[in-house]
Amino acid sequence: MHDKQDESLGVLIEEFLTARATRKPSPHTLAAYRRDLHAVAALVAEATPLPLDSLSITDLSPRVMRAAFARFAAPRAPASVHRAWSTWNSFFTFLVADGFVAGNPMPAVGRPRALLPQPKPLRGADTPEVLLASAARDDGRQRDPWPERDVAVLAVALCAGLRLSELLALRVDSLGGRPGERRVEVVGKGGRPRVVPIEADLDRVLLDYLDSRVRRFGSRSVRPGSALLVDRQGEPLRRGGLQYLVESCYRRAGIGDRVPRGARLHALRHTFATRLAEDGASAAEIMRLLGHASLASSQTYIEVTAGQQRDAVRANRTNRALAGLVPPG
Repeated sequence: MHDKQDESLGVLIEEFLTARATRKPSPHTLAAYRRDLHAVAALVAEATPLPLDSLSITDLSPRVMRAAFARFAAPRAPASVHRAWSTWNSFFTFLVADGFVAGNPMPAVGRPRALLPQPKPLRGADTPEVLLASAARDDGRQRDPWPERDVAVLAVALCAGLRLSELLALRVDSLGGRPGERRVEVVGKGGRPRVVPIEADLDRVLLDYLDSRVRRFGSRSVRPGSALLVDRQGEPLRRGGLQYLVESCYRRAGIGDRVPRGARLHALRHTFATRLAEDGASAAEIMRLLGHASLASSQTYIEVTAGQQRDAVRANRTNRALAGLVPPG
């Protein structure tokens, strides 16, 4: 076992983050790991006479970790506490595997039950159609309108259910397949690949967008390895630019009140999944199309689908016994 006395907690945290980086998590996931580790470590430091930089891994006993997590949990939502617990559990698992500590104290630290996030699709039965129709119109208020690009972005999110990071990672040659069997190849969370079929209408939207891109920037702009989604200067769209684009489309369509808080771009992915469930897709099919790691995540779309719930209630024979009990008004 390594000489633990020579290893500060800060150094070990950085070693752990370096090791996790080889799994190619998103920058936001890696930043969340760092925040959770440093936030709890700071609470441990406050409870000891040592500054954070002088904390040793040997200072993190089960008793110390329980006290730190109790303070960490007080002002935070259960999901945030559960995420931090998982991060620290992974950290200690890494330390055990590398021989820095003999055991993992985290099983002795309580954690809230992990609740699956509830889907947040766009509200309103016709909202996706209203949004797409608005994006397809030239808007005189825009300085440089590009409706073909805007429709393509919304259509891929609504009809293929891609995450923000997956949209940004698409390349022109991510689109493939013969006519009638077209598909988009997606690199999902954790680098897991998946293939999502695309229908003829979405294929035409994407081809129309690429044609408009050739007119704007020339044929070299659509080389196979080029980013599929670009800004008005022909540069690959970045996270902030993509979020701003979608927000602008919401505003132009006048549907801001139909977009759930906390799920602006992700609402398009949730709408895709919810409509799949409403139209009879199984949880396994939704899982494959959305790239979920767990079937339970996909099952939530079926459980909250209003159409299926209403059909189930309608099938209750007792409802029919109510007919005729109350005269029509």
